[in-house]
Amino acid sequence: MFARPRQFTFHLPRLAEADPPFSPLWILLALIGLAAGAVLAASAHGQEPAADEPAATLEGHRDGIYCVAFSPDGKLLASACKSGTVKVWDVKTGEEKHNLEGHAGQVLRLTFSPDGKTLASSGGDKTVRLWDVAAGKETAKLLGHGNWVAGIAFSPDGKTLATGSADKTIRLWDVATAKESRKLEGHTGAVWCVTFSPDGKRLATSGQDHTVRLWDFDGGKETACLKGHQGEVYTVAFRPDGKQLASSSQDKTVKIWDADGGKELHACKGHGGNVYTIAFTRDGNLLVSASQDKTVRVWDADAGTELRCLKGHRNEVFAVAGAPDADRFATGSQDRTVRVWELPADLTAAKAANR
Repeated sequence: MFARPRQFTFHLPRLAEADPPFSPLWILLALIGLAAGAVLAASAHGQEPAADEPAATLEGHRDGIYCVAFSPDGKLLASACKSGTVKVWDVKTGEEKHNLEGHAGQVLRLTFSPDGKTLASSGGDKTVRLWDVAAGKETAKLLGHGNWVAGIAFSPDGKTLATGSADKTIRLWDVATAKESRKLEGHTGAVWCVTFSPDGKRLATSGQDHTVRLWDFDGGKETACLKGHQGEVYTVAFRPDGKQLASSSQDKTVKIWDADGGKELHACKGHGGNVYTIAFTRDGNLLVSASQDKTVRVWDADAGTELRCLKGHRNEVFAVAGAPDADRFATGSQDRTVRVWELPADLTAAKAANR
């Protein structure tokens, strides 16, 4: 998924020496510049963005962005990139609060602890690192996996951190001691994602073996193996009520499953490339997906139908995260930008019409 991302470079057209000062090309470039200036000015003065434009664009990473995560109160947004840098942003002002360095290589996943005091990151250097959010300092480095670590998730009570790796294992760590407490095995390929159910009783994982697996947290036993995807399953997420879960895959689809019986409820089709990441909105009514096809799509979580296709990123979109405090979400792309989107008000009406 992330091992060999294509580099992206944006080139402005070069003017030929013969181009006069007021040639059509000069005029076109001037118009582009005016349009870009208008967008930046609107953002700076707090004006509402046009339809399907992001509310904010955060720039500062020098490489493609692989993951984003909101703090539990929605006030901070973390992002990380191929070069291993983690940035923490103030959502309201767009100010960069911290630039965290420590990983030796790409950072593949980020997550905040439930109390918002700790940020966890995992990456290609086989490590998981814990950071003090207020101080912007690394507090622990978790070692044990034998290959890159792509999946991380805190339990709802914040006491346990689950991690998934290309070594085919899921490991559970005691956050207080930074020690491994248990190892779960069952996947036959790399584990891309791990997530806890809202009640903390179950763990869902997804992987290179095309499956989604459910585990009993207390007993550490696999309880279900969901099959249906025709490619690697990059992300899995529980709906906020815990009754359903969604998965995204290399097969260009998003699937919605019954979390208890494991039945496939919907196969959401529309993306033209790998679907790297998904996230439910805070009320669980909508599902947002990010894809290799450079688009972000919003789906009706009940009907499995596409409500909106958002275009704006100039390259693959690797990351998406839903805000816990508002109807917004953030995306991260190979184009090196993080974009924060407000959910269009008409989506509520569109969802109602779809039901």
